[in-house]
This record gives sequence, structure tokens and C-alpha cells, in this order.
Amino acid sequence: MTTVKLTYFGHSAFHVEVDGVGIAIDPWITNPLSKTTLEDYLKNFKTDLVVITHAHEDHIGDALEIMRRTGAKFFSIHEIYVDLTQKGFQGIGANIGGPAKLDDVAPGLGIALTPATHSSYDKGVPTGAIIFKDGKALVYHAGDTGLFAEMQFIGELYAPKVALLPIGGHYTMDIEQALLATKLLRPEVVVPMHYNTFPPIRADPNEFKQKVESAGLAKVRVMEPGETVTFEF
Repeated sequence: MTTVKLTYFGHSAFHVEVDGVGIAIDPWITNPLSKTTLEDYLKNFKTDLVVITHAHEDHIGDALEIMRRTGAKFFSIHEIYVDLTQKGFQGIGANIGGPAKLDDVAPGLGIALTPATHSSYDKGVPTGAIIFKDGKALVYHAGDTGLFAEMQFIGELYAPKVALLPIGGHYTMDIEQALLATKLLRPEVVVPMHYNTFPPIRADPNEFKQKVESAGLAKVRVMEPGETVTFEF
């Protein structure tokens, strides 16, 4: 069994702890919904790796300061890797495809970058990311994305245990698109994200929960900023 501790900070910012290894994903810890200060985060959360799905400010967020303060490496698409290494940060660049083996971070750890339909300034393509442990797909963070057909392939290949999906619309999937994404991805648990941070992305996560669970697609866990849940897979 693998223990996964998932903490949500609002917007699309998460900390994922996999058997004691701390991974921050799109860590905009200081977003308007967050109840956690950056100092509290640094004090209470171990960060071994920072995953950046794309170059927009609300996803790079506090990543650079976290890396400066902790010495953590980052993982990203190659173009973000080039940009940040030129600025003195240490990281691992990859591209969309099979999982990168990150045994130097933790034995058995892997991350695969997936497509995402969005934008990323001039810093390569936007991505999602799947965290693996010993070949098992544990957590899929979709990044900022609309619905895309290849989600079916992600479901067929990996069926990630937990899917973190945007539901706010306007810039990403809305509730109806995220409902179909859940069907394609086949996770056990879905956590909605990227909603209610700003007026254009207002959405009701409980409406999403009702639709997904009434269709029998997955269990939906609506997380409050600052909440931590633990899974065993």
C-alpha cells in the first residue's frame, strides 16, 4: 500500500505527500482563497519537488520562493526548465510522454506530463502531470485545460487513483466538461479545483459532486483550502 496525503490551498495549488516525499504542484500558496501563509507552508510542509504545469503566474505562484527557501528541485516542460535553470534554479525538464523516472528524488517515484488545452506564454506547451509510485498512477493534476479526447487514453493507460480537475469554466473546463473528463479518466476520487478564485470562474463544486456521483463515475471530495485528506492505494 502507498500512503498519499493531499493538501489543497485553493485555486490549483496542492501539496502531495507520497510515502513521506513532499511534492508541491502549482504552488500559488498565497492565492486569494488560501488560509495558509507562505511562512506557514514552509514551516509545516516538506517540499522535495515542485511541479509546474505551465508558465502562467497563478500556477508558478510561489514556486520560486519555495525553491529558494528549501532547495527543492522543480519538474516542468523543457522550455520552463531552460528558463528557470538560466535563473539559477535546479530542475528536471521533460516533455509529454511516458513517465520520467525520478529515483534521485525518491526510489520508485515517477512523473508523466500529459497534454493540456490551454496556453503558457512562450514557455512551451501547457501540461498536466501524473505522479507515479512504483509504476502505479496515483494523482493526476490536469493543470489548466479544456476537455480533450486524449483523456480517454490517460484513463485506459493509467486510470489514476485521484484526479484533480478544473471546473470553473472561462479559462478551463466547466462542470459539464469536467463531468465527461471524469468518465474518460476513470479515477476512484475526483477533487475539483480552479474555481471561485475570481468572478469569471465562479462554480458550485457541490453541483459537480452531485452530477458525478449520481452518474456513478467516481467519488468526489470537495476540499476546503487548508484541508488535508489521506488515501491508501
